[in-house]
Amino acid sequence: MVRNCEIAGWGTSLPAQTVRFGGEIRYRIEDDRSHLDMLTEACERALTHAGITADGVDLVLGASAAGVQPIPCTAALVLERLTLTGHAAAFDVNSTCTSFITALDVASRYLDAGDHETILVFAGDVGTRFLDPEQRESYELFSDAGAAVVLRRSIDADRGVIASAQRTWPAYAHDTEIRGGLSRSPAQVYAEADPADYLFDMDGRRALLGMMRVLPGFFETFHDSSGVAYDDVALWVPHQASAALGPMLDRLGIPADRRVDEVSAYGNMVSASVPFMLARALESGRVGRGDTVILCGTAAGLTANILALRL
Repeated sequence: MVRNCEIAGWGTSLPAQTVRFGGEIRYRIEDDRSHLDMLTEACERALTHAGITADGVDLVLGASAAGVQPIPCTAALVLERLTLTGHAAAFDVNSTCTSFITALDVASRYLDAGDHETILVFAGDVGTRFLDPEQRESYELFSDAGAAVVLRRSIDADRGVIASAQRTWPAYAHDTEIRGGLSRSPAQVYAEADPADYLFDMDGRRALLGMMRVLPGFFETFHDSSGVAYDDVALWVPHQASAALGPMLDRLGIPADRRVDEVSAYGNMVSASVPFMLARALESGRVGRGDTVILCGTAAGLTANILALRL
């Protein structure tokens, strides 16, 4: 049974500042701009596109991998930027790089149940502010970006989330991490802490091997249980994890002409990857009303997400 919802508007935010590594472009937030500035801009554009103001939103879901500050949640800080009135609740959902997919899944359940009518979901990170220049693989991979969508209940019962699945394999929990901060390493012990703990740390080879082991079975189970056949899908929108994306999609049998692979042009945008690429596909008309799209990817944990959405 489809969980009723539709995308009423979308917006993105991309830094003007770029760097090149060989022939690949990466986007890096300017020194005088904040994470919150970028997220707010994406949300404002999504609201404008939907033709509403923040006062018309029932719920704001933040889906960034790393928030602005520990307390309060990033969703509350974004809501403060958007309006000081209104009636919305605000909270964060975090499954790192695939947080947007998790948040969309959560939002669809609220909308389908009738608990809310309009939900703003945003994602985005300034991952480049956490990078270690000594780890060339990750330093040359990541970009900063923000993206947001406005979701609402649809009058068409066949539009919405067809099926979704999420799973975590904890044996790979430490392959990708930032160890410093919060309760593990609070401010009181910062002077004695290892500075490297506050930078992004990735064992790229182990993370890739883990992904290759778990994804084929995860995808097969999803398609078998959901009844969504490959031929039903107009476009796969995966997390733009790395240059290994193309070979991984080939291994999963996903057709090259019905998938997004923009790692070379944009890099890994962390939590913004999936919604940013979805917004581009909607904006360009690559997909539209009635099409089924699959949002998918892996994230730190090791977590995998997949969600089939009929537009």
